Amino acid sequence: MFYSRNPLYHSLPVGLKALIMSKGTVVLAYSGGLDTSCILVWLKEQGYDVIAFLANIGQDEDFEAARKKAEKLGAKKVFIEDLRSEFVEDFIWPAVQANAVYEDRYLLGTAVARPCIGRSQVEIARREGAQFVSHGATGKGNDQIRFELTCYALYPEVKIIAPWRVPEFYNRFKGRIDLMDYAQKHGIPVPVTPQAPWSMDANLMHISYESGILENPKSNAPADLYLMTKNPEESPNTPDVLEIEFSNGVPVKVTNVKESTSKDSPLDIFSYLNEIGGKHGVGRIDIVENRFIGMKSRGIYETPGGTILLQAHLDIETFTMDKEVRRIKQGLGIKFAELVYNGFWYSPECDFVRHCIDKSQENVEGKVQLSVFKGQVYIMGRESPKSLYNEELVSMDVQGDYDPCDASGFIRINAVKGTPPFAGSLQRQEITCAVLKTIFLSFLLSLLS
Repeated sequence: MFYSRNPLYHSLPVGLKALIMSKGTVVLAYSGGLDTSCILVWLKEQGYDVIAFLANIGQDEDFEAARKKAEKLGAKKVFIEDLRSEFVEDFIWPAVQANAVYEDRYLLGTAVARPCIGRSQVEIARREGAQFVSHGATGKGNDQIRFELTCYALYPEVKIIAPWRVPEFYNRFKGRIDLMDYAQKHGIPVPVTPQAPWSMDANLMHISYESGILENPKSNAPADLYLMTKNPEESPNTPDVLEIEFSNGVPVKVTNVKESTSKDSPLDIFSYLNEIGGKHGVGRIDIVENRFIGMKSRGIYETPGGTILLQAHLDIETFTMDKEVRRIKQGLGIKFAELVYNGFWYSPECDFVRHCIDKSQENVEGKVQLSVFKGQVYIMGRESPKSLYNEELVSMDVQGDYDPCDASGFIRINAVKGTPPFAGSLQRQEITCAVLKTIFLSFLLSLLS
């Protein structure tokens, strides 16, 4: 480089030399692990000033140790942001309102966390005047898409450095052994405990496990893999009975009926449901899913609190929501899950869907009582001031305003569309006449009464 050959350059103070040589400032989504620690040092080698950003979204992490590690490796600044409350209120709660489930089983624990992290990363980049952001997501997964679509949506001018898509990086680091060698050469502390033969990602909503020995879809997950939930067979022999109160489709209070204890802040509610669900082994799934990038992947997930809330919300929603509104909303929930999974949280279409879902939740209010026991959630009862349930109308013992004769016409009309195409025109005429006759008689009876 010209600067390194110029004698005047070497006489400058270290800080000024760094300023001259710098390609700019990059905010790195940093975890403190081997990958992002190596990326931090590599970015500095490439001439960038690195700001390390750690997001606390409920993972079990020694954040102070991670801070010291990043500073030792040469991070210009280190930001540790506690995002747990906003993660619950701004991201998990909308997913609960939507009954968001991707491909019928996955509750989107990783997918909803990425826009939360990305939003904070962009806020720091803007505040610090950084032109670049970086992450450690691989080139085969969904997270690279989720992070980058978030960053581009909220900071269109930003430039993204994705090392695992940079040939100079991925050709140099073909696996964990190469990263370990690089770490030892550059004084990066390496893990002293044996590495689990799978990758893990944890946050307040769930823990996900994939890769390594789990890539064989036939192999059983080891018993010691699960960290968030007990084996249901080894869980307590006495259920926990909970009452969850909803307002506008969002949980506002959870009460343990037997213990007479309650939680009413969003973070406390969700953390407590995780605790109870984990104790009883609720929320384990082992699935093969379709990644947005095109390939299938196996994932094992633990989502105890989210699973309890899904069952409770489905129940109170059906109890309080108009049938046709719920049918439409059900389709919107599927679309919402797909958009979130694919990384489009910050998009016009997802914003529109969220507003529609939010509108649908205006009357989703009330309490659901349920039992959590041996890996299952059992609904026990519900009540709501906005219930659409008419106990008298549905009763087999009370006729009320409902005339059973009216059902005959309803059934015959619906039977018309089921008439076989080979049936003769005379038969169809007879059915039509019978239907009209039934309707006319019902009308006369209603006038006489």
